[in-house]
Amino acid sequence: MKKTASDLPRLLQALDPHADLAQRHLWLIHLVEWIRAAQPSTDLAVRRVEEIVSAFEADPDARLRLCQWWQKLLETIDITALLADFGFAPRTAMASEVAERLRYKLLPSTPETVDASELFMLVFPDRFDARWLHALDSALMARIAALVAPPPEEGTSFWERNLLDAITYCSGQILSTGFAPELRMRMSDEAREEKPFHALIHDVENLRVEVMLPLRTTDRRDAAAAQLRERLEACRSAISSVYSYVEAEGISVGLIFRLRQVRARILRIRRLLDCLLSNDRAYETSELLANLVAVGLERRSVRALLSTNSSLLAAKVAERSAETGEHYITRDKGEYRNMMAKAAGGGFVMAFTTLGKFALYALGLSVFWSGLAAGMNYAISFVLIQMLHFTVATKQPAMTAPAMAAKLKDIQSDNSIQEFVDEVAHLVRSQVAAILGNVLIVFPAAMALTMGYAELVKHPALSPSHATQVLQSLSLLGPSVLFAAFTGVLLFASSLIAGGAENWFVLRNIDSVIRYNPRITRFLGTQRADRWARFLRKNISGLASNISLGFMLGLVPAFATFFGLGLEVRHVTLSTGQLGVAVPSLGWDVLHSNLLWWAVAMLPFNAALNVGVSFYLAFRVALRAHNVSGVDRSRIYKAIRQRFWRKPFSFFWP
Repeated sequence: MKKTASDLPRLLQALDPHADLAQRHLWLIHLVEWIRAAQPSTDLAVRRVEEIVSAFEADPDARLRLCQWWQKLLETIDITALLADFGFAPRTAMASEVAERLRYKLLPSTPETVDASELFMLVFPDRFDARWLHALDSALMARIAALVAPPPEEGTSFWERNLLDAITYCSGQILSTGFAPELRMRMSDEAREEKPFHALIHDVENLRVEVMLPLRTTDRRDAAAAQLRERLEACRSAISSVYSYVEAEGISVGLIFRLRQVRARILRIRRLLDCLLSNDRAYETSELLANLVAVGLERRSVRALLSTNSSLLAAKVAERSAETGEHYITRDKGEYRNMMAKAAGGGFVMAFTTLGKFALYALGLSVFWSGLAAGMNYAISFVLIQMLHFTVATKQPAMTAPAMAAKLKDIQSDNSIQEFVDEVAHLVRSQVAAILGNVLIVFPAAMALTMGYAELVKHPALSPSHATQVLQSLSLLGPSVLFAAFTGVLLFASSLIAGGAENWFVLRNIDSVIRYNPRITRFLGTQRADRWARFLRKNISGLASNISLGFMLGLVPAFATFFGLGLEVRHVTLSTGQLGVAVPSLGWDVLHSNLLWWAVAMLPFNAALNVGVSFYLAFRVALRAHNVSGVDRSRIYKAIRQRFWRKPFSFFWP
């Protein structure tokens, strides 16, 4: 409940420096709550702070109790740890930090704590706190400092000592991370030769001596501070060189997490230096506290952690997918015909896949084992299509979307946008060619295989009831539209797995391991190991995509059944193949059945949703990875609509 101005005397009266730990901390929480009740008015919050200061200044007894309370607080909690470590992960692992933030989300904190960070987050949990702390002027901050911490008679003040200790702690953490092998080995040769981390602690101690010497001079202190700032800049430059390595060779979320931690600690030291050396230390203190509030809010956000530390990984996955996706875009009639031929080959293989699916169904396996067997069937077929250099239409969109977004890096003029629209037309035509190649071959091929099987064993491949059930499940009147859209999500997920697998393969230098590791070369032989290394380096993305998609198509419905969701997949090529198996099993009279034609009517929607959903999701990730603004996106969408209105057939035929 928001407190009114009449509560201030009650708050002052409730201040008891001899109360237990929880009550002393609760008093501070209630005091800040009274200030925060002024939101959203920052000016009103500042006036409330002035009221508090004036009330303490006018009451000597309350001021004495405040000083005693403040001394108790400083004896209880470690201010230095708050300044140095607040907002940083206690460990350097990404997984442990996610678990820690989930703990903050799910488990409330208690004011009965000696952890300065826990108490700070309880006292300042709102973004408004950063705003009113930032609005405190120098004069008001000086009055607050005079209330709780009288100026020292000689030597350095309590605040200066804590700032120096915090700088030392932060520098030690930077030094430890800078010497970590996974970072040091990825720095540039120049950064390793300069050894910027080696002298960091020496520069910090030099500054400490210049600040704490009784006869110190401002010039010597400023020179020591300038030397430390220069050293920090060298450390930041060395850390930045690691980004160049990982962007070229591969990215690890854990590695990026550690890099961001180091850069944030360098920024923290700069803020502490500003507070230590500034002539207007009171103002810099309020700025530091406001920054710590913002850091605390960020510290509790799981979404912010995952977003900031996975952005480069998303960019790298998009880049890897873009390299693969370029091969799926056709730009002239020759490439268009070649795409149709590859898709026809893929459709022919998928006819066998469809028949294999029904054969596995006849085994009567349990739900899980049936899904696993179906996943293996799909995965083997997709890998075979890849090895034969054929294609499956629905696998292309998630790979081509990053290739399209990569062309948006330099959208400056109308001509560049028109060039991008040309690429969109090329892409849509490529999808049309691939879908037609798949569908026009898989249906007659599945029919031919089914009729051949029936002729060989003297009975239809499917019983009439099973064939009727297949047609009903594929009907446009049922939930197949939703299932087709969900299949598009799985297609997109397979592209993420493909990009992530290739990134991991390159990051860990697996091809070199296979090529040169003594145990592997002894087992495979030098030449075979070299062939395997080159093969995997070239095909790892496709293998990961095909295998993951196959098992997702088989196992996701099985797991959904376990939870009672009734979720299925609708892959347009497989659905067309199922029609090719069901029609001969029912005989030619089925051509007069509405059931067949509703299933046929579903195929265009199936293709559009498979392609559209997977492309949209991949395109959004790629746009975010390449930082394409909303204004540029609007210009692009408008140009695409204009092209479709003026030249609609350019999207279907070269």
